[in-house]
Amino acid sequence: MGPAMEGAVHGAMRYYHLLKNLSNWWLYLFVKFGGLKRRDPLLFRTRRGVSVEVPRRLLQTFKEIFMDECYMRGLEAPVPENPNIVDIGANAGYFSLFAASRFPGAWIFAFEPVPANFALLDRNRKLNPHVRLSCLSAAVAGRSGEITLTLDPEDTFPTSATIIGEPEAQRKNTVRVEAVTLPDIFAKYRIDRLDLLKMDCEGAEYEILYHTPGDVLAKICQMALEVHKGPEPGQNIEALSDYLGKQGFGTRQRPVGMLWAWRR
Repeated sequence: MGPAMEGAVHGAMRYYHLLKNLSNWWLYLFVKFGGLKRRDPLLFRTRRGVSVEVPRRLLQTFKEIFMDECYMRGLEAPVPENPNIVDIGANAGYFSLFAASRFPGAWIFAFEPVPANFALLDRNRKLNPHVRLSCLSAAVAGRSGEITLTLDPEDTFPTSATIIGEPEAQRKNTVRVEAVTLPDIFAKYRIDRLDLLKMDCEGAEYEILYHTPGDVLAKICQMALEVHKGPEPGQNIEALSDYLGKQGFGTRQRPVGMLWAWRR
């Protein structure tokens, strides 16, 4: 299949997912083609009755999750009914809400450290009192305690806040946030089996996973990770894939920086 055909197929799948996932799918088309210019934020509804508030600034992020299904398409095995799901780097909660709609019996734990993002995440939680979604305003890192987060202060809803690689010129654009570890999460919420771990935490994935004991990693069935190259030798998708392989996971990656891992 050539690039043009691949692009056409991918585009068709986006609209298939739009129709499959959203009951008011027409709202996206109105906005895409220039309608409703004054409406911000937008309110989407899934076919399972989950409401999703989306500022126009985050429409691309929403599209990646609900139309591209970017975290789901590389999973090795089906996610079981009533799964436990952890969403690290939840932002406004779009993956958490997607998961709640796809798996109505899920218990979802979402972590987001940026105050503006967390406020929207919490608002989306309150829009859906029937969803079992627990939200914590915290970063997930390799150690517990207070850490420094670098972000763009001009971005209303930052999508690239990071705890690594803080150039001198950016150090003024920081916020101190609380951090927890994966073992903390498993202990706090009494998770014995984690069916799906989703991570998009701008480089923190390395220290999170490298510092998680093997007995905790063994409780994770599948992972969907957006991997960001860091400044250190072990901070790249190949090194992380190799590490997870040594921990008993099979892995699959795509050139866009997505890595999926599953317990063999």
